[in-house]
Amino acid sequence: MSASDANARFALEATIEPEAITRARTHALELGADPISAPVGAQCAVIAAAAGALNIVEIGTGAGVSGLWLLHGSPRAVLTTIDKEPEHLAAARQAFTEARIPAARARFITGRASDVLPRMNEASYDIVLVDADADGVIEYVEHGLRLVRPGGTVLVPRVLAGGAVSDPVRRDPVTAAYRSLIQETQASPAVIGALSIVGEGLLQLTTIADAH
Repeated sequence: MSASDANARFALEATIEPEAITRARTHALELGADPISAPVGAQCAVIAAAAGALNIVEIGTGAGVSGLWLLHGSPRAVLTTIDKEPEHLAAARQAFTEARIPAARARFITGRASDVLPRMNEASYDIVLVDADADGVIEYVEHGLRLVRPGGTVLVPRVLAGGAVSDPVRRDPVTAAYRSLIQETQASPAVIGALSIVGEGLLQLTTIADAH
């Protein structure tokens, strides 16, 4: 086992996931939804907590795992979560109920993100998490950067595409999109970007207040 594999395994085993989120994860896997890993979820929770987030948008509900992590980090936040799969949204509603999340703290929208996001108010959210339709990731991140307030953060899990991004031989459109997203945002004067390689990877982009 390589050092990086050992580190990843240790991070996974060391992360303590709240019971309600573990139940949601089990249900997600049964549905065929691919939830974010516990280490990435914990990072999202820390970012939400540090930001004191009150308004969060999630693109890609899954079965509620990522949403529960975000609300775990920011207990006063209101989450707006978007998914095109009604079954996934129903599972998330159940998970939130079981986790005793008040109904007023979660807004569920059924639809394609590309249709919903243009109608949302810009500069109105503290965090936008992008976890849907990898082939549309650049478009969704652009919307996310528009939606967050100055100093707000866009989070993109799975950005390493299962190791494909670091493989120079891989040139498929999804891998190229993730690679381009990482490179362009790292060079952008409008955001402060950081790439975490724990779990499936997490790109963190915080807008610079005077550059918005």
